[in-house]
Amino acid sequence: MKILVSSASGANGDGYGLLLAFSMEGVALGSFSDDRRIVDPRGLRVNASGRLLYVNSGDDRILAFDSRGEVQLDSCHIPGLNARGGNLGPDDRYYVGLGTDGTIAAFPPDLEGIGTPILKRGIVPFPRGFAFADDGDLFLASGLGPDGRGANGILQFTASGTLKNDRFALDDTLSPQDLTIGPNGNVLVSSEFPFGSPQADTSIREYDRRSGALVRVFYPPRDAPFRRPRGLRFGPDGHLYCVSQDGVIAFDYESGQWLGVVVRHSRLNGQAIEFFGD
Repeated sequence: MKILVSSASGANGDGYGLLLAFSMEGVALGSFSDDRRIVDPRGLRVNASGRLLYVNSGDDRILAFDSRGEVQLDSCHIPGLNARGGNLGPDDRYYVGLGTDGTIAAFPPDLEGIGTPILKRGIVPFPRGFAFADDGDLFLASGLGPDGRGANGILQFTASGTLKNDRFALDDTLSPQDLTIGPNGNVLVSSEFPFGSPQADTSIREYDRRSGALVRVFYPPRDAPFRRPRGLRFGPDGHLYCVSQDGVIAFDYESGQWLGVVVRHSRLNGQAIEFFGD
């Protein structure tokens, strides 16, 4: 099993523009794949069988890799896609946040077609992370875009795409980035508030699944590499992992205990994190 991190590049943070691999002990293993279709990658997600890794490429395409880093599926170039985060739905389709269109689109597992929007265009100014709860409800983080425009909040939708709550988390110090669902059904987000500020308060915040009330806040020690937190995932060990500017950190989710820095990597500029391989 490897830790995979998409590293943004260029104007998005002077990172590597690669899909990087690390051992579970944090040892850098280089690029997961050298395929040239990987450009400024964003969202990552392993399919239900554990055999394919979907990757959102800045080349306005979606790729699916096997564990050897070889491309098995390619959506081909989709003009204007601007794919951001990615996640699997209860129907096994691959869902993608569209930065320009301000919505989420669903792709079949074989990545055929240009994607089907499941929410109306512009439902949020800039979509960040999103995830499906066990009952099919969709939680979408609405954040600020690279240009600083947008809105901070979390929206809740029914399985059919009907807006259920446009103010799910009432939290004046939330600027959500990635979003995931905990084992107990609660909603967790990585947060950078104010977004883009060198003095931003960075944290992982947990909200009650039913009420949206803030349950607890996960903070690492001050000396931990936790600037610009982004991708948030539960690992195969059940721990909660978050990738940021220069590393990956972990918490014991049940107790909230800080487990330490898993990866230290200068200029990582991590966007999404996933666990993949044998």
